Amino acid sequence: MNNYIKKIKTNKEHYTLKYVLFLFLFINSVVFSQEKEKIIEKGLAAYFKKDTIVLKESTNKLLNLYKQTNDSILLAKYYQYKAMFHELDYKKDSACYYYDLSKDVSMIISDSLEAGRRLLSIAHIQREVKDYLGSEVTSIKGLKYLEPIKSYKYLQSVYNNLGIVSIELENQENAKKYFEKALSYNALNTKTTYTESTYLYVINNLGFSYQRRQQHKKAIAYFNLGMSYNKIKERYPLHYALLLENLAASNFLLGNKKNVLKQYNEVVTIRKKIKDIYNLPVTYINISNFYSDLQQINKAKQASLEALKYAKQTHHNKKWLEALENLSELTKGEEAKEYFKKYIKLRDSLIEKERTIKNKFARIRYETGKKEKENIILRSEKAQQQEEIVYQKQQKTIGWLLAVSSLLGLGLSTLFFILKRRKTLHKSQLQKVETTYKERDRISRELHDGILGRLFGTRFGLGFLNIKGDKETIKKHQHFLKELQEIEKEIRDVSHKLSYKTKKELVDFTLLVEQLLIKKSVIGNFDYKLQIEPNFSWSFITEKEKTNLYRVIQEAMQNIIKHSKAKNVSISIYSKKQNIEIKIEDDGVGFKKENTKKGIGIKNIKSRIEELKGEIIIESVENIGTTICIVIPSKKQVITL
Repeated sequence: MNNYIKKIKTNKEHYTLKYVLFLFLFINSVVFSQEKEKIIEKGLAAYFKKDTIVLKESTNKLLNLYKQTNDSILLAKYYQYKAMFHELDYKKDSACYYYDLSKDVSMIISDSLEAGRRLLSIAHIQREVKDYLGSEVTSIKGLKYLEPIKSYKYLQSVYNNLGIVSIELENQENAKKYFEKALSYNALNTKTTYTESTYLYVINNLGFSYQRRQQHKKAIAYFNLGMSYNKIKERYPLHYALLLENLAASNFLLGNKKNVLKQYNEVVTIRKKIKDIYNLPVTYINISNFYSDLQQINKAKQASLEALKYAKQTHHNKKWLEALENLSELTKGEEAKEYFKKYIKLRDSLIEKERTIKNKFARIRYETGKKEKENIILRSEKAQQQEEIVYQKQQKTIGWLLAVSSLLGLGLSTLFFILKRRKTLHKSQLQKVETTYKERDRISRELHDGILGRLFGTRFGLGFLNIKGDKETIKKHQHFLKELQEIEKEIRDVSHKLSYKTKKELVDFTLLVEQLLIKKSVIGNFDYKLQIEPNFSWSFITEKEKTNLYRVIQEAMQNIIKHSKAKNVSISIYSKKQNIEIKIEDDGVGFKKENTKKGIGIKNIKSRIEELKGEIIIESVENIGTTICIVIPSKKQVITL
């Protein structure tokens, strides 16, 4: 009896210990989960407040927790917060890299929601650096993860981004379709702050799409619709300011200027109050343009200076450029010249930076595609191994069957022959596929590295030209840009399908000049003649000199198209000692010499020539024509072959 009681007590103690241990583990799990959520929430709040110090602390804590637990969700969050930190630090390429890593981890653990969200973040960055086609591709990829799980909250944001990208790609029909799709998902979602915020963004973007098409009455209808939203000014001041500014801009462009300045000033007040300094340069540029229209130069200049100040603070590069361009036109003498030099320097550096970032994004897309291809090959190899195992088992079975009964020998021998032949055929097919992949890779490199790079550079340069003239001229310019963009898209699609590797390829500079003249002669309706000294070698001209020479010729052609009404244009390029000499002649209407300092085109040409420490002489006779003579000392010895 005593032994029985003792046994009961022992069992009771054992179960008590197990209960205490279970309770300890449960409490520890709850505490850990609460700590994880606290770190994630704190980091997210820091990101929206642009507090990089707290965000960095949260990022490091996530990494430490991951090392302790090996929890893949924490690793994905760590990469996400690392990306957000780089975003606030204006390092878009690094942000995109870490968002991509976070997306990969989420895909491995089958977290479709997080994978879709990371793709949306990448698409936003691509749009910001003007990689519109890349943003479109990434957004559509994000839909593949978000649509099956019916994530209405983020689907509306993806379609909104697709709409904005379509506006930039001049595809207004697609833009309208995507915005309407975003609104349909918005209606399906539970009404939250995020949903209402997205709704207001989409309504504004619909109005903006009409504004871009100069259909200001339709645009105003959408802006007014957004501003009529329930207590928008108190609840969503950021969106109210955005809608109010666009409303003022459309009224200004329609000629209804009565309340425009008052509305712009209200926008400035709101943005300063909510510390939305990133968008302040936009408003100050609009105010500057308003005063310029009224010929109130001092006030216009002051507004542009404010725009420049805030654009520098926030790295708002587009408005930084606009502010410098405005100031170069609103000032005189050396001051104007200094602003214009800064404009040229910043514009060129931004072009190079955007090109570099786009190349990095292309590399990331290529590496992702490469990984997917490798996974397919690995799966194929695994299937082949399994097929080999099955084959071996079949061989053993055949051996046993032969030992049991010779009557089945003929049939089994036939089966063996068929299986062996199938294996041989399979190996032969795999070799053919491998050969095909190698050839496709080679063709892909040719397309992506050579043709696409040159097309992109040409279109990018054309896009920055300040085309003025009648509607037909502007329409031609836009048409050619759109044609180039369509060609780029087709080549990129083919290249991506083939799988490619990036490689720089030399471009014949003479061919670039020839292509420029062909395009400009079509737009300007003139005949051209290009004379380059026989056997002139461009390899001895530095890349900087080539770039500036191309821009000078480009600007000269633009001036001829805009002002000269020439029927014939001649360009001569030759070497003399260690100098490069260029002569550009036209038989246009000419101009008075005192007017050469007024045009921004001539300023541009002179600025580039001065940068190369060269000399320029412009001679023009009214109703006879204009001659531009340029002499540039080369840093390398210019020789003919």
